[in-house]
Amino acid sequence: METLLVHTRLATAALTLLAVGLAPLTLPTAASAAPARHTDDFNGDGYADLAVGVPSATVGGKAKAGYVSVVFGGEYGPGPHSVRVITQATVEVPGTPEAGDRFGGAVTTAHVDDDQYADLVIGAPGEDIDAKTDAGSVTVLYGTGDGFALANTAARGAQSGDAYGNALAAADFTGDTDVDLAIGGKDKVVANLNPYAADTTPLMADRMGGRAPVMTTGDFDSDGRPDLAVAFYTQNQPYTQSHVQVRSYLKDEGYFGLAFSSDNSAAGALAAGDFNGDGHDDLALGNCREIADENIDDPCGPEELAKGGGIHIHYGDGSGLVWQGQTLNQDTAGVPGVAETGDDFGNALAAADIDGDGKDDLIAGAPGEAIGSAARAGSVTVLKGGTKGILDDRGAASAVAYQQNSPGILGAAEAGDTFGAALAFGDHNGDGVPDLSVAAPGENSSAGGVWDLPGAKAGGSVVTPNSLGLPASSNPYAYGAVIGR
Repeated sequence: METLLVHTRLATAALTLLAVGLAPLTLPTAASAAPARHTDDFNGDGYADLAVGVPSATVGGKAKAGYVSVVFGGEYGPGPHSVRVITQATVEVPGTPEAGDRFGGAVTTAHVDDDQYADLVIGAPGEDIDAKTDAGSVTVLYGTGDGFALANTAARGAQSGDAYGNALAAADFTGDTDVDLAIGGKDKVVANLNPYAADTTPLMADRMGGRAPVMTTGDFDSDGRPDLAVAFYTQNQPYTQSHVQVRSYLKDEGYFGLAFSSDNSAAGALAAGDFNGDGHDDLALGNCREIADENIDDPCGPEELAKGGGIHIHYGDGSGLVWQGQTLNQDTAGVPGVAETGDDFGNALAAADIDGDGKDDLIAGAPGEAIGSAARAGSVTVLKGGTKGILDDRGAASAVAYQQNSPGILGAAEAGDTFGAALAFGDHNGDGVPDLSVAAPGENSSAGGVWDLPGAKAGGSVVTPNSLGLPASSNPYAYGAVIGR
């Protein structure tokens, strides 16, 4: 396994001085930067922070009790500034670490209490509630000037196997200016419209094959309130079905109604963004493929573009999502690489306006991509948005791809790294440009790591369990498999 350079040169210099016993290098502070209000700035210093769930980690001898690693941002990105480990043994956090809790199994961020500090929402799908095994729970941990303060439980599974907290999304679905939570459980999604208490109501239920639903949020009908997009599928339990659905909160009825449904399409990832700059949110379906082979209106676009993982984009028109959209894979003109079975192109997605042109760009992870002879080494592709969307009027993309053998990317591509397995954006260095976090949970025998690419370009740094000094675990960390966003 390769030896990774951990931080930028200045950060490395600071570590070197400490190692030889000299006075540490003082890094510049955020005093010269105008503090920004990020949904992932937990200490209010104007820099976005990185929250990584490590549900497989051992805590106090309890295997897979799990924790969340918060890596604080700063002028040199995440890593050299400080890190905090949050477990159910942390003073503010309800509960006790127990084997199999999988605390950190899902993580999202939001301003729940609407102050200047972002708050952390953490799922523990393996949490036992009284005698109910794997009922699951959700915790909200509130940010403060020194990191975090109080916490409360926002959801408790009602019965064994509910697995509340295996997926999370946060947004103001009701339009009352307060943050609401969508919480994935086994074969269901519930809503908490008051995260200060553990009160949940049904949002939707269907067979999901025991898998966590994939969720994202966006205002797809342009009514000024976010909607919830959910993808899930079942195979042979007792039948094969798959869906991508959009659920909108109906104020008069007081529940989430079905606004859009793409039957028979399974997506490994979802991302919302305005990819054509028309002011309406669009929905990208990553690693989209037909499950039941019923050929129902080609829910993922032309079937030949599903090879290796296809991305299908439904564009918003002001009243909802348009069925016909754009479809691409690694055989599409302008997309680097070649579509090959098992690439899982689009199995992770993230969206942000990287270049500030008013059109969101789409990042696609392909964790199954082979790099040379290194199977499942992984790669990421940056797809630029334009006036026609991700594809131009000729059906071509403007894109660049990165992997661990790319110039400026730390490390080396090795079999099983799964670089690109999870993605997120945050302005970690405070320069006003979104930075891309790329996870490789298979790195170094599944110890894992998260790469910080400033402006979604080559360069930056990487944080690993070793570089952060995280507690030892009897199970592989798979660090980066869960990233807060």
